[in-house]
Amino acid sequence: MKTLEQELALRRAGHLYRERLVLDSPQGAEVRVGDETLLSFCSNDYLGLANHPAVVAAFRAGAERYGVGAGASHLVSGHSRAHHALEEELADFVGAERALLFSTGYMANLGVVSTLTDRHDHIFEDRLNHASLIDAARLTRAKVSRYPHADTEWLAEMLARDQRSGLITTDAVFSMDGDITPLVDLTRLATQHGLRLLADDAHGIGVLGKNGRGSFEHLGVPLAPPAILMGTLGKALGVFGAFVAGEAALIETLIQRARTYIYTTALPAAAAEAVHASLGIVREESWRREQLQALVAQFRAGAQQLGFVLTSSPTPIQPLMLGEARAAVETSRRLRERGILVTAIRPPTVPEGSARLRITFSASHTAKQVDQLLEALAEAISG
Repeated sequence: MKTLEQELALRRAGHLYRERLVLDSPQGAEVRVGDETLLSFCSNDYLGLANHPAVVAAFRAGAERYGVGAGASHLVSGHSRAHHALEEELADFVGAERALLFSTGYMANLGVVSTLTDRHDHIFEDRLNHASLIDAARLTRAKVSRYPHADTEWLAEMLARDQRSGLITTDAVFSMDGDITPLVDLTRLATQHGLRLLADDAHGIGVLGKNGRGSFEHLGVPLAPPAILMGTLGKALGVFGAFVAGEAALIETLIQRARTYIYTTALPAAAAEAVHASLGIVREESWRREQLQALVAQFRAGAQQLGFVLTSSPTPIQPLMLGEARAAVETSRRLRERGILVTAIRPPTVPEGSARLRITFSASHTAKQVDQLLEALAEAISG
């Protein structure tokens, strides 16, 4: 058996060792790392709200009113008026009967999957699902079948062979590839086979749809049974936490049975107040989504002119595939030497042979900064 030190040495040798950046600034188009000021293209702060003055002010006011900690779980004494109001606002925003706050998206996914399935059920999941959905399926001890990425024809064949109850789980926007799952077809298949459909829209909420309501709005799919939405509050909304939205009976069942809701401290009420402020900005300032779309279009056009091969992603997540981990790490290093921060994404986060730069955009970026990125990429790739 290898020692921990030997395992770590192997990770270093394979260019898979992960190191944390220590930021000395808020999130933004530019960040401070030690003595460096870097142009950042690797944050999930898609709408530029993580350091928005109105959101910061709402957090501060919430802390002054409610304190900095919830003090208990929602079912003991940690559920404040701020939490309750935010759940109602989130339900209205996404067009669901009810919504339920969770501390993180990871806990939300585990809570839903473990509540709705057990060892007698069958879970069908996209092969590129987020780790939280993969882990959730493993913990239930249900039969698990992973279908090829976004391949609904393959899934239909699998469903026809197994008629037991269960669940289809998928990212709505895939976090490493940026593509959108075929929600229309998945909803149809779930309905036909009497299954529920859990869609993790962590990277769609606030970004996609005319009103920023996410992938369901973007694709014109009603948020009604069999569909269940999981959304996060720490990406486009700029704060922290997560929520599940669906019909009233689903939410009440999660309150009664979801272990990751029942047995954990509620997120701070101040965070709920900050999310309320960011939701107001999402509703009122559609220019942020328009700016984001324009920056993505600019990048894609410029990258293609430079000869880069891009994926079909229409979202702020624009992966640049480099194949081997060494190439991704080296290109990331070269970009940083040019003042650009883009982290290398390597296995096991992505499949072997698909290491990449995961380039992400924010409404706080400018067209000039996108040009700086393209120029630096051209130099970094050429060596």
